[in-house]
Amino acid sequence: MSFMQSLFGGVSRELIGLDISSSAVKLIELGRRGDRYSVEAYAVEPLPLNVVVDKQLTDPKLVGEAIKRAVARAGTRTRNAAIAVAGSSVITKLINMSANLSENDMEEQIRAEADQYIPYPIDEVNLDFQVLGPSTKDRSVVDVLLAACRKEQVEQRIAALDIAGLTPTVVDIEAYALENACQFVTHQMPDGGRDKTVAVVDMGASMTSLLVLHDLRTVYTRDQAFGGKQLTEDIMRFYGMSFEEAGKAKREGNLPETYQQDVLDHFLADMAQQIDRSLQFFFSASSQHGSVDQMILAGGCASIPGVEGFIQERLQIPTVLAHPFAQMAVASRARPQQLALDEATLMIAAGLAYRAFDETD
Repeated sequence: MSFMQSLFGGVSRELIGLDISSSAVKLIELGRRGDRYSVEAYAVEPLPLNVVVDKQLTDPKLVGEAIKRAVARAGTRTRNAAIAVAGSSVITKLINMSANLSENDMEEQIRAEADQYIPYPIDEVNLDFQVLGPSTKDRSVVDVLLAACRKEQVEQRIAALDIAGLTPTVVDIEAYALENACQFVTHQMPDGGRDKTVAVVDMGASMTSLLVLHDLRTVYTRDQAFGGKQLTEDIMRFYGMSFEEAGKAKREGNLPETYQQDVLDHFLADMAQQIDRSLQFFFSASSQHGSVDQMILAGGCASIPGVEGFIQERLQIPTVLAHPFAQMAVASRARPQQLALDEATLMIAAGLAYRAFDETD
């Protein structure tokens, strides 16, 4: 690959969004006619325990086999994929460059000055940049977003895709994919999100991502090590199960009648506390925002019955579950009824799938 080994990638009109989390591979393929989007294919394939730990793929072969199963289950023939790396593994810098430079000239200048921005040897990172537009302070320069990720993070994922017979055409950043997906939930936001501050909380198995939008633009992001794995461990300890038994009982709802008071309420209280803590970090970092108008819950923990009501009552913030596909047509092979149950967990995958139509690349 050339020096500018892409993180942002290019455009492909046939593209599947592939979210590799610590617990599952989530696949979405979108279509579009005019301004109307549709879900063409979808699948969720569980991953064995500990094959993805702290966003690292410890066994790309097992991940690749899971991706292959997901592709087969989805019934898609598309072989181009968009994947993402965690924001914690990416260094981003906003820099200014002369507006007169061509893209090739910018690449050469970044190559020469990379050590000013990136604390790693240039041959150890995948690096990309994107011109955001003219600077508001000086019209003779443009704002350029520079992103760099350690090569092993990207290469692990590419190895898994190769095993599954897929071609990575976009490597994105999870927070940016989540931001892209937020356009699919504006119908749930007050006033469509215009002039509103909305917190999107994506709580997966081991990581919670907070994305705060104001007027539909990202103003804050934060990742925190907390997720549904904590609930599985609580079930395991309280009922004397193995981790696998606890996970299966949680998924199938096969737990004692006292489960709510024994375990679940305590976990939900911890969940509310973690979200509130992240919001307090946001408020302390922003002089312009002291409250949020709405919270949208996504990720695996959004599937807990009644979670939105519990969080709303605890934090006194209007709270809803993410329904990114509510206004989309759904192909029959995408199993509409099952998709409706899983859609809150598919925000990052949907944001990646949207890259097929991203006209800015």
